[in-house]
Amino acid sequence: MKSDICKLPCGEKDTDFLKNILYQTQKTGLFASLDKKENGRLRLLAEELVGMLPELLEFSDGEFWIDCNGKSFELHTVLNPNASLTDEIREKLLQVSSSGKNAAAVGIMAKIKLAVEFMLIDYEKNINQLPLDYEFYHDGMGTVPYFSSASWSLGAYRAKTSGEEGEKWDELEKSIIANIADDVLVGIQGKKVEIIVKKAF
Repeated sequence: MKSDICKLPCGEKDTDFLKNILYQTQKTGLFASLDKKENGRLRLLAEELVGMLPELLEFSDGEFWIDCNGKSFELHTVLNPNASLTDEIREKLLQVSSSGKNAAAVGIMAKIKLAVEFMLIDYEKNINQLPLDYEFYHDGMGTVPYFSSASWSLGAYRAKTSGEEGEKWDELEKSIIANIADDVLVGIQGKKVEIIVKKAF
């Protein structure tokens, strides 16, 4: 079953349209006969996505929907780089994305958002500009047949960080999405960037 598609407009200052994502999530959970606790967890995953979308939609538009097979869910967010994503904005995003240990990359959701931004600004062209110590990105890179090029996976990042002590493991322990989602994938499909949050109950 596929939920209704929520349109995500570029540069919209009134973010009321994001409430439709939560509505579709609730509706899909009820359709799949999730209990109250399960539906609450599914909604938390959608809320995490909604939290990072306003910034991403400054230079892209997109769509959101949920694929549901029994109690297995995939929350899809597809972003289309907009004509407003000029070379100057790309350069600024690249500087933020490749600055290594900067404050903007603190927390798992911030890392996921930076992975999305980095792919929006032209992954193929800029991947070699990432410094080697930009570990969260390198540690999560891999290949997923669904995507047309390399992708970033929370599961791969989690596996590489497993057993480590320190900031990276603390972030995973404290993250809502890292504790609830089975995986989060960020990849390129054609000219679009897609985020897929997977959860099976």
